[in-house]
Amino acid sequence: MRRILLFVVLLSVAVWAAQKPVDSGRKSKIFAAVDSKVNFSSERLFAVLDSVGGTGTWMEWDVNGVRDPSVMSVLDPLLKQKEKPSMVWVISEREKPLMAVLVPKGRGEVILFYELAGLDAKPEKLSLNRVLNPDVVFRDYRQVGAGEFVHLDKPSLKISADEKRIVFSYEKPDASPLRMDADFSKKNMLEKHSEIMDYMGFLQYEYSLMLRAFVQSTRGLFNWQPWHWYDKNWIREGFISEQEMEAILVRGVKPDFFTVLKLKASGGETVELKTSGNGFYQMVVTNP
Repeated sequence: MRRILLFVVLLSVAVWAAQKPVDSGRKSKIFAAVDSKVNFSSERLFAVLDSVGGTGTWMEWDVNGVRDPSVMSVLDPLLKQKEKPSMVWVISEREKPLMAVLVPKGRGEVILFYELAGLDAKPEKLSLNRVLNPDVVFRDYRQVGAGEFVHLDKPSLKISADEKRIVFSYEKPDASPLRMDADFSKKNMLEKHSEIMDYMGFLQYEYSLMLRAFVQSTRGLFNWQPWHWYDKNWIREGFISEQEMEAILVRGVKPDFFTVLKLKASGGETVELKTSGNGFYQMVVTNP
């Protein structure tokens, strides 16, 4: 268990380190460009993105979401052109964020890559879009029943929606079940702090997995861009605290769910991301 937690702590540090202080005075510069004489196939498109972006995760920019000045400094001139961008992605898991812009070019397309000085939008309160088009929001899902959706590529990723709630669920069972140390309260201060930080790192990793599964598989549900969910300045009030983690460890019994993030949106909705710690995940959006 200790080795597993140490591993995910190291992994989560790489994810959370993606948010760097921004030097807004520095201009974004073009990093690379890839042309295609015909429109990119989906396979080639993502092969190009992966070859340039490396091991990070590309996140799709939402035209109706909060706008980072660094992103708009690149997009504003492009949006004024006759051939406007058709899709935009950002990857933040590198020293300087990278943005990819897909633009029509003649009978084909070109992908333009820009290095950004940083992602510099100021934190805003989370809100849900009042008018939701399922064909847009659940574009990567197929409807299997009234208010029931299944992801096109991951059958274990599902959505159940009605007037009161939207429930996202994802299953990826762990080979080694997570267990709690019944003797935590007997440890000294340094040992307790070390174990608390191990579990916090584990939950940060679980949180990043939930973001990829839930937030990044939908479009236009929230006002935050996908990368804003990784920024501590945006989620500080709702993320599980070290004190809450310690209280769980003191009890010595694993709860059914760890509530990793719980936020109240501007319209009164509650957004909760939680994990069993053993491979079952949920994001629940509840209307007031």
